[in-house]
Amino acid sequence: MAGHGHNEPESDIAIRVKAMESLLAEKGLVDPVGIDHLVDYYETRVGPRNGAAVVARAWTDPDYKARLLDDASAAIAELGFSGLQGENMVVVENTPKVHNIVVCTLCSCYPWPVLGLPPVWYKSPPYRSRVVREPRAVLGEFGLAVPKDVEVRVWDSSAEIRYLVLPMQPEGTAGKSEEELATLVTRDGMIGVAAV
Repeated sequence: MAGHGHNEPESDIAIRVKAMESLLAEKGLVDPVGIDHLVDYYETRVGPRNGAAVVARAWTDPDYKARLLDDASAAIAELGFSGLQGENMVVVENTPKVHNIVVCTLCSCYPWPVLGLPPVWYKSPPYRSRVVREPRAVLGEFGLAVPKDVEVRVWDSSAEIRYLVLPMQPEGTAGKSEEELATLVTRDGMIGVAAV
């Protein structure tokens, strides 16, 4: 498990997870080394940093952006990101007139290769139901006010199709490298609940 600040007490949930892991390991039901590899995989090799690399490439390479919007799965695979839960991807582009937001109304379908594991709120029934009915209110609760003249489109991910939002490139960032731009991209921005 990932460490925590030595000056901060661990949360109740962290203590419970450690206790559960210890108990399962003691009974021989899980391999702690295997768990560490799994955590490392999702922390360092898949996840939002992959999605951020895709977004940064699209911001700097118009040809790549065109391929990404035309066939997202293939374009994302060009950067080496593919696999389970990312086989059939669609990328939707935010523009000055359209803001996109992603949800899975049935469960928690999510593009693991480019966003990692879904946040808890993404799986929560209130988010899944409300964002369809009142997306502007939900976005407001995330601190994102979308102007009234901007259309909000809600995309419902499923087992067949997973969506990724291509945020607008922030003003004043033209000329930055892909690596610099990738640091500006957040998971929430690629779900559509935050600006980048």
